[in-house]
This record gives sequence, C-alpha cells and structure tokens, in this order.
Amino acid sequence: MKSKTATVEPVGEPTSVASTLSGIAVKVEYGAQDMAGIDLASQIGRPGQFPYTRGLKSGGYRSRLWTMRQFAGHKTAKDTNERFKYLLAHGETGLSTAFDLPTLMGLDSDDPRSLGEVGREGVAVDTLADFEALFAGIDLAKVSTSMTINLPAAVLLAMYLAVARKQGVPFKRLRGTLQNDILKEYIAQNEYLYPPEPSLRLVLDTIEYCVREVPRFYPISISGYHIREAGADAVQELAFTLADGRDYVERLIKRGLNVDDFAPQLSFFFDAHNYFFEEIAKLRSARHLWAKLMKEEFGAQREISWMLPMHCQTAGVSLTAQQPLNNIVRVAYQALAGVLGGTQSLHTNSYDEALALPTDEAVRIALRTQQIIAAESGLVDTPDPFGGSYYLERLTRDIEQKASALMRRIQELGGVVPALERGFFHREVAETAYRYETDLDAGRRRIVGVNVYAARGKAPPILKIKGSVEAKQIKSLRKLRRSRDSAKLQSCLQRLAGLARGSQNLLPPILECVEAYASVGEITTALKDIFGEYVTSA
Repeated sequence: MKSKTATVEPVGEPTSVASTLSGIAVKVEYGAQDMAGIDLASQIGRPGQFPYTRGLKSGGYRSRLWTMRQFAGHKTAKDTNERFKYLLAHGETGLSTAFDLPTLMGLDSDDPRSLGEVGREGVAVDTLADFEALFAGIDLAKVSTSMTINLPAAVLLAMYLAVARKQGVPFKRLRGTLQNDILKEYIAQNEYLYPPEPSLRLVLDTIEYCVREVPRFYPISISGYHIREAGADAVQELAFTLADGRDYVERLIKRGLNVDDFAPQLSFFFDAHNYFFEEIAKLRSARHLWAKLMKEEFGAQREISWMLPMHCQTAGVSLTAQQPLNNIVRVAYQALAGVLGGTQSLHTNSYDEALALPTDEAVRIALRTQQIIAAESGLVDTPDPFGGSYYLERLTRDIEQKASALMRRIQELGGVVPALERGFFHREVAETAYRYETDLDAGRRRIVGVNVYAARGKAPPILKIKGSVEAKQIKSLRKLRRSRDSAKLQSCLQRLAGLARGSQNLLPPILECVEAYASVGEITTALKDIFGEYVTSA
C-alpha cells in the first residue's frame, strides 16, 4: 500500500518588526537603556514584599507548590464524583468543578430550554441531592474546591454549605473558590439573566456572607480568563479584570464593609496564553497594579489586603482540533508561563478539549504536565527567576502603563457598568479579535498545524455523552420533586422572594431553599420574578 506524504508549508522569514499579542513592539535586543525609569529596588522589590511584582511569597514555591486543579464535570453528579476521585488518586491537589450549560444559566434539566445540553459540557446539577452525590466520599474539610459558576453562584455555594453541614464540617474550615464574577459575564461570556444591579447585589451578598461565615473561602474569582478567550489581548484582559475588581471593592465599601475585612477573600483568574514572556509580564503587572490600587487608592492597611492571589488556566482558545497532540506542547509552555508568573493555582487543559470533553488519558497527561514542571524542571527552586531581565522588566512596565491607561478610560466613562451600557468593552474586544483573525489569515500570526505545517492526522478517541444521560437526570429530578416537602419548599421560596424585595442579605434564605431541596431553576425563577430579566439594546 502506497504511503501518503503530508505537505507542509515553511514558516518563512521572520518579520522585521515583531510584537507581542497585545501589539507591544519587541526589539531585537534589550539592554540597560531599557531600564530607564525602572527602579528595581523600590518599584519591583523582592519576592514577598510590596508591590509583589516578583511574587506573593519570599520563598516562592519552595515552601508550598501551587494548587494543581483539573477542570472536571460531565454527565451526572455520580460520574463527576468518579472523575474527582480519579484525579485525586493521581495527585490532584484541588477540585475544580465544571457545570453544564443549563446549570450555568440557572435552568433545571427538564426545562425545555435545556434539551440536548444536559450533562454535555459539565455536570448537571438541579438540587442538593446532586451535590450530595457529587461529593460523596469526599471530606470537604480536607479538599479545596473551585466552582466555575456565575449567574446562580449563590445557589451552588449554598448547596456546598449544605453538604458541609451534613458532613459535620464547620463553615469556617471550608476552603475553595467560587467564580461568581458577574461583571465579566456582561463583558464577554453572556451567561447572565438579571439586570446588572440585582446581579451585583447577589455577588456582594455572597462576599459579605463569606466574610462573616466562611472566612477561608474565596467567594469571588475576578476573571480575566473569559475576557481573553472572547478575543481580548493581554493588556485588555489585565485592565478589564482589575477594573472589575475595583468596582467590587468600591461597592463593598459603600455597603459599610472595612476594606481590610474583605480584601483577603478576593481572588483573580487569568489566562495563560501563547506569547510566553508577555504572559509572565502580565501576571507580574497584575500584582504590582493591584497592590498599589489597594494600598494607595483604597487605603488598605494589612499586607494581605495588598496581595493578588490568582488562579491561571492555559488558553482553551489556543487549542486546535487539527493535529490535537500539538496541544500538549502548547499547554506545557503556557503552564510554564503561569508558574514563572507566580500563580497560586493552575489548571492545564487537556489536548483533546478542542474536540470534546477530555478523556481520562488526556486529563491525566494534563495533570502530569504540572507535576513534571514541579518535580523535574527546577523552576520551583527560586521565585521569579527572570526578575531583572532587561526584556521582561521592560515588558512588564509597558503592560502596566497600557493597562493603567485603559483603566483610566473606564473611570472616565463612569465606571464598569456605565462603560458596559455604552458598549465600550464589546467594541474593544471585537476590534482586537478582528485584528487577530486578520493577522492569522495574512500569515502574520502562525499556528502550527493550522496555517503553517498543516497536515491531516488521525483524530484521537473522544468522550461521547449519550442521550440517556439527560433522560436519567430528568427522571431523578422528577422523582425528587415527588418526595420532598412541598409546603416547606413553597414557604422557603416565598420567604426568599419577599426578602429579595428588600435589602437583606439573600444567602441565608437561599440556603433555606436549598436545604428544602428547591431546584436551581426554582430559586432562579423566584428571584427573576422580583429582579426582572436583562435584555440588551443590541
């Protein structure tokens, strides 16, 4: 049988003027002249010292590695529980939960709008019974759990708290992160329901409740990741994320909270993208800018309040369906950038995620990527090993200046919500995404296996979700509805609706509803009847 030879295209000569993905011009050579205006001692400092450009801890990862998380969630709660235990057995150090689209949108599995989506892009969660199955056999006192949820974040947190209560775990011992950043939904991901102000009320209620009752839990992960995945560049990702963070801080202070009481429970979430040094510089800049903002603008007094703890995830948008094994290499150096940038938590994407949810083999390789970096590379031996590099320090400063200018522009527009209403964020991201695609089409940006070295390869086996999963989930939900105390349920939902008309914190009544086995959809609908639904003018 005659073999077929793949045709590949040469990369060609490098362009005369290189640039980062954010358009910052990159010179051929950097030297002492590029350090003009950069005082390494005072402006960058040492690892573990203000302004934390070089990392939050003086010892870096020597005392403690970053938390290794792999996004897990598919089919039913029982299936995802098995994946959780599989990952923990292979050395994962923190759980990370992906929910299906109906759950993300606050819909029940038997809602007509959920048809065909149940359990496909994450785990289906309808009631507390699902959360009980999701964490069966997992001691919540011993694990850190991240939950990627926004619109119904308060409901899912209440379910987590209810499971902890059933396990006998005090809320004060719980560790983890709730994404819960609704502002980035209006900017990029569009998984929202209520108008911005009542949506923000739920976010602030959740943060305020956790400050009092769940002090080791991060009630929000202010997220640039989704903004970047929507087409923003590194500078926009940084500026928009910190602008959102500023907005939350301002609102919490207006509620009467002391900045030093809540600031330590704010966390951030960034993309680790393709342009290696730019990503390291972005993470260093994020810490520097946030430290100055918290200390100088908001007057925070505690050192921990100046710190920016972050989670990073390798860039899902960079994964290619063509030649998917190439993604293993992409993920590895994106993870390197996250580690060199000083992240506290890291998720590495699986090589087959451009095709489907990851298989067991793919997710294990992704986890092993982090473990190899930690155990074999030597990168954990010293914090910020590139610190003082002419190129990296100049790039860090350039990103800071560009991001600061964008943040000032948002302030000039009146803040995040007024800027949203004027279409500022959507225009910015759309223009950047268009330029990037134009550069790809013209060959100014190159992706191996896509517009250079393109060759057909055998597709790997993928994880397939059968339609029977949806039928099984719906059957379980309807069975639970028949068995619960309907009178107690209705009383709890009515109490929630009544309190939503006022200004009281809504976490306690939401927790009551959850413990009465109200569904995500029922709680979301009860609030929608009070808050209304947000419809854009576009």
